[in-house]
Amino acid sequence: MAETVLITGASSGIGLELAKLFAADKSNLVLTARNVEKLEQLADALRREHGIQVRVLVRDLADPTAPAAIFDQLQSEGVEVDVLVNNAGFGAVGLFAELPLDRQMEMVQVNVAAVTHLTKLFLPGMLARGRGGILNVASTAAFQPGPYQAVYFATKAFDLFLTEALADELAGTGIVVSCLAPGATATGFMAAAGAEKALLSRRLMDVKTVAKAGYRGFRAGKLLVIPGLHNRLGVFAVRLLPRGLVRKFVRWVQQPR
Repeated sequence: MAETVLITGASSGIGLELAKLFAADKSNLVLTARNVEKLEQLADALRREHGIQVRVLVRDLADPTAPAAIFDQLQSEGVEVDVLVNNAGFGAVGLFAELPLDRQMEMVQVNVAAVTHLTKLFLPGMLARGRGGILNVASTAAFQPGPYQAVYFATKAFDLFLTEALADELAGTGIVVSCLAPGATATGFMAAAGAEKALLSRRLMDVKTVAKAGYRGFRAGKLLVIPGLHNRLGVFAVRLLPRGLVRKFVRWVQQPR
């Protein structure tokens, strides 16, 4: 029987490309995001091309009730989720003291609380069946503090550390736990975060390349996937350099120009 994969933030960017990859592998999909039109277009295309089942759930994960609503609806329809892809997330560029509080709290809700909530809801079913997988999309931002994106970097560190801890706890259970940690990628993220004028926006990886690396790593049971040699070198360098120097460099890269 084909596996069922739930992907959050599936209407664009990395989530959309991951949906295509899982679909090509004949996985049935549950796609969730806020944009119903984009989700329905993607679902129709994947059904026609791959002959799979695709459900669309329009939810905003900034709403604290959204994870439970997703879980309850799938439960009522008898849908068992074998793989959970926590992809939805966003950032915002600016000084912590100046960015709107509501925007920053929504970021925590989407990037941290929803990831935790969905994982907690769907993991027991995976454990009961003795199989499944969790793929969390973090970022190279997870490896250092981020002046001018203080909350975003902190949320991605949470996602990385949660993934690593779960991988240890779930070893031997038949559940694959993986973290995709891309660097700057050509998605709508930069525009949404207000980062078009930062130096990072000048060197973007192709989104299909990033998604493919994450997908292959997950299928291979790899705990951490960092696409791109320059990103891997950057993460390695952060471990060696003084923390104060790292903060100054990140601020320089992040600062709008």
